[in-house]
Amino acid sequence: MSEFPSGDLPDRFAQLPSSLHEHAKSVRLGNAVPALLVHPNWEQPAPTVFWMHGRTVHKELDPGRYLRWMRAGIAACAIDLPGHGERLEAGRTEPTASPGVIAEALSEIDGVIESLDGVVFDKDRMGIGGMSLGGMIALRRLCDPHRFKAAAVEGTTGDLSRLYSARDFGTDGPAPIPHDDAVVEPVDAARHLTGFKPIPLLALHSETDRTVPWAVQAGFLAMVRERYQSAGADPSLIEVKTWPETGAPYEHAGFGRFSNDAKNAQTEFFRRTLR
Repeated sequence: MSEFPSGDLPDRFAQLPSSLHEHAKSVRLGNAVPALLVHPNWEQPAPTVFWMHGRTVHKELDPGRYLRWMRAGIAACAIDLPGHGERLEAGRTEPTASPGVIAEALSEIDGVIESLDGVVFDKDRMGIGGMSLGGMIALRRLCDPHRFKAAAVEGTTGDLSRLYSARDFGTDGPAPIPHDDAVVEPVDAARHLTGFKPIPLLALHSETDRTVPWAVQAGFLAMVRERYQSAGADPSLIEVKTWPETGAPYEHAGFGRFSNDAKNAQTEFFRRTLR
């Protein structure tokens, strides 16, 4: 794990709230993946959440999320997705690039976690999650063997084939972006659910999301419940919290006036399932 010298810290890192900044480190993990680490005390083992942001943004977004986790005794490891944040590349933040970003991020997750300091980041009490594109990556990662104990996603779906069709978008929603099915299939969680190990899963969503329609995610969660039942697990391990309307941009970027409620619900979920 390599840290940036203080003079080379990314501007976004320097702008973190002071209450979070003193508990955070900007590092490179795995194959030089930029990561933001937050730990309650940097001394004792803490349950940890591996978090991934959405398309077009970066890992320092929404520091209130990490601050809540830290105060609950939970550490965070948040990465910049391929082509985003500190490794911004032209064209990689476009919707057309999403399947490739998912595939590359999936190849990086295990290496990043392996390079975490196992003394203070408890890998036996680790969760995973993400928002929008980051949530798609998290859901696909859960279809392969893993050690995660819980997962939380927001404003996302694991059914990419349905997302990229037109039938679930209203007249005021964006047109779906066409993708080659041969590229989508390997990263589409809905088509790899036989490997989805039943663990506690929290899904947060706006019912009027105009970027990832709630109907698409609701359908995916129904498939996951069937998977849990077939594996002899309790479908109630899947928890869902939605809001009819939040006031957020496109009802997708955060949860508007319910942002505090969403973050608190997510923090309590991880506190309960990881501790």
